[in-house]
Amino acid sequence: MRKYVRHPARIPIEYKISGETFETREICRNISIGGICFSADTFLTPETIVVVKIPSIDSTFEAMGKVVWCRKRQDSIEVGVEFIDEEGAFRMRLIEQICHIKDYQQEILEKEGRVLNDEDAAMEWTRKFAKNFPAI
Repeated sequence: MRKYVRHPARIPIEYKISGETFETREICRNISIGGICFSADTFLTPETIVVVKIPSIDSTFEAMGKVVWCRKRQDSIEVGVEFIDEEGAFRMRLIEQICHIKDYQQEILEKEGRVLNDEDAAMEWTRKFAKNFPAI
């Protein structure tokens, strides 16, 4: 049984191996309070320490994590990272909610043709769904 609920997220992320200077851009597959899963072009060895950023949602978000698994998929490599700092885990909780709000925004556009700005989408989503958002 999983320790944390995973939330699908199709958002760009950046990561770098701790101590290195380059950053790699990838697509997040899902996130939870405990970690993140993303597609990668290269295999990352378990126990490798990485720094994860999500600049498209929060330009200041940065969390340290450790690679806990890495699996070859048909067209990519899937990497599972567990956050190792509590502040990063707390901020990831906020990022999870933002991802749900962004998905809600897109769903409303596709189903109803309504264009919601970020603030209106957040208010609607919070009113409708926040009470059911899994607790930490």
